[in-house]
Amino acid sequence: MGKLIYSMITSLDGFTEDEHGQFGWGVPEDKDVHSYINALASSVGTYLIGRRMYETMVYWETAHTLPDQPDFVLDWARQWQAAEKIVYSKSLAEPRSARTRIEREFEPDAVQRLKSHAAHDITVDGPELAAQAIRAGLVDEFQMIVCPVIVGGGKRFFPDGVRLDLELVDERRFGNGVVTLQYAVRAG
Repeated sequence: MGKLIYSMITSLDGFTEDEHGQFGWGVPEDKDVHSYINALASSVGTYLIGRRMYETMVYWETAHTLPDQPDFVLDWARQWQAAEKIVYSKSLAEPRSARTRIEREFEPDAVQRLKSHAAHDITVDGPELAAQAIRAGLVDEFQMIVCPVIVGGGKRFFPDGVRLDLELVDERRFGNGVVTLQYAVRAG
């Protein structure tokens, strides 16, 4: 059985994008940070992803074709390309990446079945889709890549109205001020 992991880059004040929808402040350009994120995602076999996040991430389908890409970028592109992707969208007509299918609705029971039969971990990507999974009690682990920036508002990492008891599994600090935090959801 695979774990369902919610992993996102976030500001110190808990936002995945600012009030203008921008998130460039969180792009992991540092080799050590990017390599560590690659390692965190190495157990992932399937991405559950919303349309907006998919439109951002589909870049990785062809990133390897751009000249002079560093190895850590190429490693991430390979991981993305090898994984299954389930895109939740009411408007997307067809996928623009391999190993991708579109679902119109997020169905918690279907995700639970996917988890039960998964040989690898699954991530839920994007705070709105993750909020549905969190509220349904499906998320097993949170991975927060916290950037040393305060953006003052925008789209929150966690949804309102949810309480969970968590256990710190791992933490890591980087020279550029980024901190990663991994929390498991305590049973109960």
